[in-house]
Amino acid sequence: MVELSAELVRDLLRDQHPDLAGLPVRLGARGWDNQLWRLGDDLAVRLPWATSHADDLLRKEYAWVPTLAPHLPLPVPVPLRIGEPSERFARPWLVTTWVPGAPADREPVGEAAGAESLAAFLTALHRPAPPGAPAGRDRGGPLTGAAEGFERMLADAAGRGLVHDTEAVRAVWQDAVAAPAWAGPAMWIHADLHPANVLTADGSLCGVIDFGDLCAGDPACDLAAAWILLPDGALDRFHAAYRPSPDPAMLRRARGWALGRALTCVLIGADDGPGGKPTWGPPGLASLRRLTGSAGT
Repeated sequence: MVELSAELVRDLLRDQHPDLAGLPVRLGARGWDNQLWRLGDDLAVRLPWATSHADDLLRKEYAWVPTLAPHLPLPVPVPLRIGEPSERFARPWLVTTWVPGAPADREPVGEAAGAESLAAFLTALHRPAPPGAPAGRDRGGPLTGAAEGFERMLADAAGRGLVHDTEAVRAVWQDAVAAPAWAGPAMWIHADLHPANVLTADGSLCGVIDFGDLCAGDPACDLAAAWILLPDGALDRFHAAYRPSPDPAMLRRARGWALGRALTCVLIGADDGPGGKPTWGPPGLASLRRLTGSAGT
């Protein structure tokens, strides 16, 4: 694996985008798939580093996000340039706009007005996707496709003492799976709205990042974010602000997607290995509590 460094970023820019090579470079963040390097005050360079599928996700963002971003009410990182694989670095990479803010797993949404901000963002994003829009990676389709993963995560969380009332969790899941399927057109969805992919400033939503899982599918997958991102008492406000108003079947499916996201956060938050992220645990447990009223520690 090539070691990513500020020097490498500068070299890549000199090779392919020399007009940007003189800007200051510093590490911004390390994510699951990519490292983010600040480039001056307003730009960032994203380089894949940890997963083989990240190359395709970056190319997908480069192809689709610029057409969506102008219609969204919150800032998002817009891909401006692409770097092609080379002898120096054998994978594609992006130059994007920089979106300031703190990840919501570290600085949570602290005010109920975030419900309107999140609803406005998803209302704007959830439009019929065109032919050729990417399909999701096990997201945005029927919940039955996620059943095996859900049971595995629930068993893991219960076995580690992270979830106590497994029957309450499973009852919500079974109700979600039994809900009528999405019968509308495939809609654009973000599909990865966990707390680290939403930015805040002074408790308010100020940006949404990482569109690598952008795809066409059931918008209920994104509505799940309300349970894990918003403070107590904000759900009804979110549902009232989202358009068109979600019907009962959509909300039932959204609860199922929210359970899966919550269990993922709880398990990652409890992982004491290099992949663990302790700040993910609290929003995951809070989401389980909101969804079931009894699950969690």
